[in-house]
Amino acid sequence: MTIDIENTYAEAFDGLYMRIIVTAKDKKRLKKAAYNSTALPSVIINRTEGGIEKWLNKNETPDGRLGAILQYWGRLNEKAVSKSVDRLYREISYRIRQGILVVPTTAIYNACDSEEKIDALNRIGHCGDGYEYETELYGRQIIKIPIMMGDFIIERYLGYKKGVMGGNVWFMCTTEDVALEAGDKAIKAIKKVEGVITTFDICAAGSKLETKFPHIGPTTNHPYCPTIKDKISDSKVQKDVNSIPEIVINGISLRSVKKAMKEAIFSVKDMTGVVKITAGNYGGKLGKYKIFLRELFP
Repeated sequence: MTIDIENTYAEAFDGLYMRIIVTAKDKKRLKKAAYNSTALPSVIINRTEGGIEKWLNKNETPDGRLGAILQYWGRLNEKAVSKSVDRLYREISYRIRQGILVVPTTAIYNACDSEEKIDALNRIGHCGDGYEYETELYGRQIIKIPIMMGDFIIERYLGYKKGVMGGNVWFMCTTEDVALEAGDKAIKAIKKVEGVITTFDICAAGSKLETKFPHIGPTTNHPYCPTIKDKISDSKVQKDVNSIPEIVINGISLRSVKKAMKEAIFSVKDMTGVVKITAGNYGGKLGKYKIFLRELFP
């Protein structure tokens, strides 16, 4: 590796995820549904977040149409698993009802291989106001919800599993242009890794746990803000660094998150203007997984 990798770790934590296939009649409608339902990464404020894992060809979907694999994530409280599941389902029902169901020609199928499932009838199927009905399609148990442009199709039972959230890498860059290029390269590399998503794409604002304004949640990670490095005494931004993009990764396993982090770092290893690679952590206060950057390259 030609770039300095700091001897530090990314701190990740447990989450619950659902993984679905969404399909549509054409690419325009598919992208609308996928982007709608995965917008606003907000797990950090006790909501849910989502991302597009992969775009699918017609021969990769249950109904032979264009599709995408989407992931939705929520925080996992090991002491209250059932409440964590219920919150995940409630939040995702909003994303599906308002982000996918309303987009013409869309359909949803389960893509999570799990014995644990939620019943989509309760919070999504009943959008049919009692006129919804069940049938079997493509070897799956399907709910059809009558809407004004035909039927919205959703598989009745959608799986969920435990995964790993919050893997991350930071690129210490000389300019904003370098930061954007590095971030784009990393996202492109990560998309080749199965089972992971980058909920923020390139994230411009890392956060910290301590805050002067707890009523609004996490606030800016000021020691890593380049524009104030000469104004504060605890800045950790070196003189030649002026932009720091963060790439946040959620994955179906710790192994997949590590692989995505490795690919992200490798993608920028020869870039001029990337001074150092580091990661965000919170001293072990946020999650139980410590992914050491240098150990990704034995």
